[in-house]
Amino acid sequence: MLRVDHAGEYGAVQIYRGQRAIFDRIASRADVAVRLKDMEDGEAAHLAAFDRLLAERRVRPTLLSPLWNAAGFALGAATALMGEKAAMAATAAVEEVIEKHYAAQAEELRVGEPALAATVAAFREDELGHKATAEAHGAQEAPGYPLMRFLIQAGCRAAIRLSEKI
Repeated sequence: MLRVDHAGEYGAVQIYRGQRAIFDRIASRADVAVRLKDMEDGEAAHLAAFDRLLAERRVRPTLLSPLWNAAGFALGAATALMGEKAAMAATAAVEEVIEKHYAAQAEELRVGEPALAATVAAFREDELGHKATAEAHGAQEAPGYPLMRFLIQAGCRAAIRLSEKI
């Protein structure tokens, strides 16, 4: 569970870094870059928490981290190149999968690991906030949103399954 969550937060940071690699270079879109940086900072805080938990509990990270690094950055940069709404669509799609994933984990951990359940539940609330921000900034208005959402979410679910195993 920790390995998967660590991988997800690592990938999320990379998505925002890929998006900011584009928007940081567009002076007229500084507002978008700032919004992305705020969300990236939240994901980085989650990643730091999972880094600590992996070390404390002696859990190895997924061997697929280099793949999630490249895939996350590429997804971020590609959607940013498509425009702000596409970048927001990527965020909304990812966060929808992750918040459901965290909700299930928090419920599973509630009895045996209440402190970890509380951490996961708090992170879920942050992810819901990112999704709301993305939706407020046009995620669902992105060209091809239904297809983009489907593909990104399928990729997220596959990454979860692979990170559980490898």
